[in-house]
Amino acid sequence: MPSSRPDPAERERRRRAAELLGDLMPSTTSDETDEGWSELGGTSRDEDYLRDVPPHHG
Repeated sequence: MPSSRPDPAERERRRRAAELLGDLMPSTTSDETDEGWSELGGTSRDEDYLRDVPPHHG
């Protein structure tokens, strides 16, 4: 009957993988933040367009 606990080699493999890869899933996703909804910067989209005007457009 197989043991429910991984053997030492498997535990070491998992520990090494976690050390190398780190946490692959962020603690919060972009859907859970205000980023992209103009709530962080508090600027309107018009202000973004005016700020991004090329230099030759005055």
